[in-house]
Amino acid sequence: MGRLIAMTNKTVEDLISRSNRLGADKRNTNFAGGNTSAKGTEKDPVTGEDVQLLWVKGSGGDLGTLKAENLAVLRLDRLNALKNVYPGVEREDEMVAAFDYCLHGKGGAAPSIDTAMHGLVDAAHVDHLHPDSGIAIATAVDGEALTTKIFGNKVVWVPWRRPGFQLGLDIAAIKEANPQAIGTILGGHGITAWGATSEEAEQNSLWIIEQAEKYIKDNGKAEPFGPKLPGYAVLPENERRAKAAALAPVIRGLASTDKPQLGHFSDDAVVVDFLEAAEHPRLGALGTSCPDHFLRTKVKPLILDLPADASIEDSIARLHELHADYREDYQAYYDRHADEDSPALRGADPAIVLVPGVGMFSFGANKQTARVAGEFYINAINVMRGAEAISTYAPIEESEKFRIEYWALEEAKLARMPKPKSHATRIALVTGAASGIGKAIATRLAAEGACVVIADLNLENAEKVAEELGGPDIAIGVQADVTNEAQVAAAIDAAVLAFGGVDLVVNNAGLSISKPLLETTEKDWDLQHNVMAKGSFLVAKAAAKVMIAQGLGGDIIYISSKNSVFAGPNNIAYSATKADQAHQVRLLAAELGEHGIRVNGINPDGVVRGSGIFAGGWGAKRAAVYGVDEEKLGEYYAQRTLLKREVLPEHVANAAAVLTSNELSHTTGLHIPVDAGVAAAFLR
Repeated sequence: MGRLIAMTNKTVEDLISRSNRLGADKRNTNFAGGNTSAKGTEKDPVTGEDVQLLWVKGSGGDLGTLKAENLAVLRLDRLNALKNVYPGVEREDEMVAAFDYCLHGKGGAAPSIDTAMHGLVDAAHVDHLHPDSGIAIATAVDGEALTTKIFGNKVVWVPWRRPGFQLGLDIAAIKEANPQAIGTILGGHGITAWGATSEEAEQNSLWIIEQAEKYIKDNGKAEPFGPKLPGYAVLPENERRAKAAALAPVIRGLASTDKPQLGHFSDDAVVVDFLEAAEHPRLGALGTSCPDHFLRTKVKPLILDLPADASIEDSIARLHELHADYREDYQAYYDRHADEDSPALRGADPAIVLVPGVGMFSFGANKQTARVAGEFYINAINVMRGAEAISTYAPIEESEKFRIEYWALEEAKLARMPKPKSHATRIALVTGAASGIGKAIATRLAAEGACVVIADLNLENAEKVAEELGGPDIAIGVQADVTNEAQVAAAIDAAVLAFGGVDLVVNNAGLSISKPLLETTEKDWDLQHNVMAKGSFLVAKAAAKVMIAQGLGGDIIYISSKNSVFAGPNNIAYSATKADQAHQVRLLAAELGEHGIRVNGINPDGVVRGSGIFAGGWGAKRAAVYGVDEEKLGEYYAQRTLLKREVLPEHVANAAAVLTSNELSHTTGLHIPVDAGVAAAFLR
């Protein structure tokens, strides 16, 4: 019923439109940050009488993409009645569970901690936002005086208070006592504005944001972060990206000490400008302030304290030292503030790592979380710039940060997260992945939670497949000729910069030319060996370097063939190179095992449907060899198997998914036949 009402009520339509406009501009609020609400009337379907309702963005929603189903729907009379049973600020967390007793119908999305702020304030429309300019005022050491100076009596200062029922009561009281006010600056946090109409609330929110921006621009000092540090200027793009690619696997390995993480790299001008300024070590150590910021970025980043031209070797050595210090410091932070009721420490690794001259590496449980963490730290830099431009940056106390980070309500929210899929946090690169077996494998790995790099000769097709799989938070497409070492290196670098590293490689790129010995040319031989034997070697070498640097183990899969062990007619070049690939599996399994890298192979046969190789002429030639029509080739192959089943690309993908899952964590050097049973190709 809540959803039905939301879809037919103009109040809700206006709320959705306003929210989407506000959320579309990052100056107004960050991803999934802030919330909006509207109060209105609907018919109660049980009594037929009018009932006053509150529609408010539910827990976890994002304003920019908000839809009706992302709203919580509550009865205002019951919500206001909670004031009569409120047990006080020491027990205010109990009120979140009480919101469930205020829901209208099925209630829509789960109510967030900020529901009280919206429901208790006597205004039809309320916005709570996290604009950089507003938080700059909120985190200035003299923020209260600045609020009066900038906004007069139209905006009222609210001292820092953790989000919750009491903050809602505080803001409601402020609005009642200040009828001329259109909103508040929440100390250390953000802004709240209101209006009698949706348009008025939106305009009031934007006015506060714009006035704060204008004041900072007109009155701010020229170098809020101090003078530039010699040697800390941003590197030229090629050098910057090369250094980032070299450091990323090491940094990801460090950030994954407690649990595997995915990464995101940004060399945004906001970041590199901050890192070349003299005050960046001081400000970085102070950490972020807005709860949405430090919940994503942790209380502070790890900052490499070396100039931009420091060598890769020196940078890696220093990063290891700083990481050890960071973990020790984070443990001490936890120990200073935890009590017997605190949730267990969730991990002591940094979520943000800053490298002068290069940029920012951010981490999370998935690519979107990692990317958004970086976006939030850019917000935090903008906040620090604004505060330092007109005053001194003064974030909330460390003890308050801990109360937010290790909040029982936050722990409960994390506990509600769905169980990770089998390949979550894993980064896969699949060659020849724009069609056939490669595409099927990439699709399956993405479905199992992996981030996937679609590497193919045809860039347009690779990018199309990546888009089909969900776009850049799931997959990217890269052009790669596996016979070219530079292109292979570029593909691996693309994976590293997109997702933080490489955990899983599938050597699938291939082709075949079916000819008898006397008709097989040197060119035929070289082409097939270059693509499959040499290409697999180059990809495995480049990937193994990254995997070893990460220290997280890994998987290398070779898509070999039944023909690697079966002697068929008119197939000398293809079968010989497949045998080469098959032995590479054994050789690399023996060599890379000490690094926790598993190397296994898959031997398909008769994969006709969806196969790029068969479509490229191989099918017609094999059909001629066996004396059948080409369109009947799949059926022919099926009938010669023990199971009488046709092999499809998806069956090979199934084997790749199992081989690279934890189900076969102790298996390496294995070849799995996916051929429906060809006795002549039985192994051993």
